[in-house]
Parts: sequence; structure tokens; C-alpha cells
Amino acid sequence: MTLRDPPLDAADPIVADLIGREGRREFETFQLIPSENYASRAVLEAVGSVLANKYSEGYPGKRYYEGQQVIDPLETLACERLRALFGAEHVNVQPYSGSPANLAVYLAFCEPGDPVLGLGLAAGGHLTHGWKVSITGRYFASQSYGVTRDTERIDFAEVRRLALEHRPKLLWCGTTAYPRQLEFDKFREIADESGAVLCADMSHIAGLVAAGVHPSPVGVADVVTSTTHKTLRGPRGGMILCSAEHRAAIDRAVFPGLQGGPHNNTTAGIAVAAHEAAQPEFRAYARAVVENARVLAEALQQRGFRLVTGGTDNHLLLVDLSVRGVPGKVAARALDRAGIVVNYNSVPFDTRPPLDPSGIRLGTPAITSRGMGPGEMELIAGLIARVIAAPDEAAQLQRVSLEVAEVARAFPAPGLAMV
Repeated sequence: MTLRDPPLDAADPIVADLIGREGRREFETFQLIPSENYASRAVLEAVGSVLANKYSEGYPGKRYYEGQQVIDPLETLACERLRALFGAEHVNVQPYSGSPANLAVYLAFCEPGDPVLGLGLAAGGHLTHGWKVSITGRYFASQSYGVTRDTERIDFAEVRRLALEHRPKLLWCGTTAYPRQLEFDKFREIADESGAVLCADMSHIAGLVAAGVHPSPVGVADVVTSTTHKTLRGPRGGMILCSAEHRAAIDRAVFPGLQGGPHNNTTAGIAVAAHEAAQPEFRAYARAVVENARVLAEALQQRGFRLVTGGTDNHLLLVDLSVRGVPGKVAARALDRAGIVVNYNSVPFDTRPPLDPSGIRLGTPAITSRGMGPGEMELIAGLIARVIAAPDEAAQLQRVSLEVAEVARAFPAPGLAMV
């Protein structure tokens, strides 16, 4: 019996239609969520390849399945490219995403109940850095440091005090909603003084680090984790970079500690993305991401918006809307209806709950991938101001959405087969 093998639109028109609708949404709107980006056509082709068929538990040369003649050199290539790109001694590309990569670090260095220290969620940290609702905050004795009230930047005096008091096994330096460069050397000093393993989560800034527009944690932190999308513009995956000293512990933690076979199609996409990130045009892209964020920040400030820390020097902005009297969720949903996609987000010392916070988080990686520049940042700031001024005015939101779509069509997005 020969199995039918029709294309997607014939095999499942409902799913095909949903994919098409998502493509149109991404094409006709401004994607300003800083953790999102457009993967290239080459990356998407690799991810959608026959490599998705193959199981490959283990590591190159040490697999538990046969038929690895292609997979072994592919995974080796991905790791070699990333080692060269970031100057790392060892790279593991098997984590399914950033959160499993972080969990592998806990498994490699900690026992349940061990003390850990990370940036608090409300101050711009990530759930997996020990926040109480995460497994990392439930299985370990987690403490959180924050930012100062006056500068809204990381409070290194508090980091040092907590580290010396609790002697964490792991000290996390990494953020998800922090608009400033991270001072890895200061974390290194505190980790050495307190006896902690220092782990830097560079998920948001990996592309900026690769391009040299943000300081690198590689060689400073004991271990570096990251996603492979966001500013790096790869597929949705994860990676861990470390010194040769920690190679065995990290590899054992990923497999067999946490997961089975890697997603080989994702590994291929990571290899392609690493190759793309090594090109001169990617460095120009990363510089433009930072410059666009700076221009957008200044344009919003000129329109009366308050930015956490007073601005940005990376790819994202955190806007405190409390003085506007518009909750973050209300603002984010109104902007979404107007074709400007952001996420609502807590701000430091927020008096509102996390599901209904005071701020919105936005960034420039995706719109920069489309070739937008300072002029478009000024335009976007003006459109945001119009929406926030009247978030319940349906006619205004519709007018803005039409303006957004018109501009968006002039800047085709990588990887989207739209005209």
C-alpha cells in the first residue's frame, strides 16, 4: 500500500490556513516584542527539513541509535560554528529551549534545596533564575536581588550582601526585561568572593554579543546559557557554552539528565544561524538594533513617556505607564489591535500585580530585521503615543492599524513568502 503524501494545503487546509494567517499577521504588523524576530528563509528551510525524522540520543560518535552518518557531522558543525562565533571552549546545542538549558545548569551543579541567587522577576529577571512560581524557585533555596530605586539598575551592593549571606551554589546574571548592558566583571568578583558558580543567561543579547555590540560573558562566567532565536535570529532552541572544565557535567545534565534525543532539524537551523551571524552584514544589523532602540527611546521620551532606567543601551525598552493612568495590559491589547505588537510587563517596584502590571516591554530586533531605521522609529513612537492617548477608541485603533500595514508592506520580512 502506497501512502498518500499531499502538500499541507491539501492534507490539512485548516492548519494551512492558520499558518497563512500567521504569516500575514507577521507581515502586516510591527513585531516589537524584544524576544521575537524573523528567522531567515534558510533557517526555516533547515527547521522544516527531513532532519525532523531522525532520532539521535547521545552525542556525536556516542549515539544510542544507528544511522547517524549525517547527524554527527551536522551537530559537530553547529558546535564548531558557535565556538568560533563566541570564543567558547565547549558548546552544547541539544537543549530544546532556554529554560531547559537553565535547568541543565541546576542539575549539573546543584542538589535540591541548595541556595541559588538571581535577579527578581519584577526587576527584569527570568522565571528560571529562581523565581518562586518556577521549579527553580521551588526545588532550590532561591534568593532574589533587585535594582536600586533611584537608578533602576542592578543593585550590586545587594547582590554582594545576599551572596555572602547565603553562599549560593549558583549566581545568575541574566535578564529578560532590563534595558542596560550587564556588567559581567562585577558578578565575577562577587561569585569568586562567595564561592558561587557564575552562570550568565544571555538569551536576549546573544546576537548583540556575537556582533560585538554588547560585552561578552564568555570567559567571564563559568557557564553561559542562551536561546538561539531572539537577537541571534535562529530557530527556537537553546544552547550552553562553558569551559572545558565543565563540559562533562553540562553534557551529562542535558543528556541523559533532562532529555532524550535532540531535535536535529533545530540543530541544523542553529548551524545556519551561526553561519549567518558570522557575516559582516549581521554585525551591521546588530549595531542597527541598538541604534534603533536608542532612537525609539528618545522619541518616546520626547512624547512624555517614562522609560525605566531613563533609556536603553541594548535592544529593548521598558515603559512605565503609571503616570499615564493606563495599565500595561490595557495598553498592550490596544496596541495589538492597532498592529503594534508588544507585551505588558512589570516595572521595578510595581504596585500592580504581574498579570495586570504598569508597564509595556518593546524592542527593535524584528523591525530592524525588516530594514527599518531611525525614521521608522520616530513614526512608531508617534503611533504608540496616539494609541496610548485613546486606548478604547476603536476608530483610532483601526486608523493606526491601516497606517502600520502600509508601512510594513514596504519592508518585507525575512523568511516570509509575502508580496
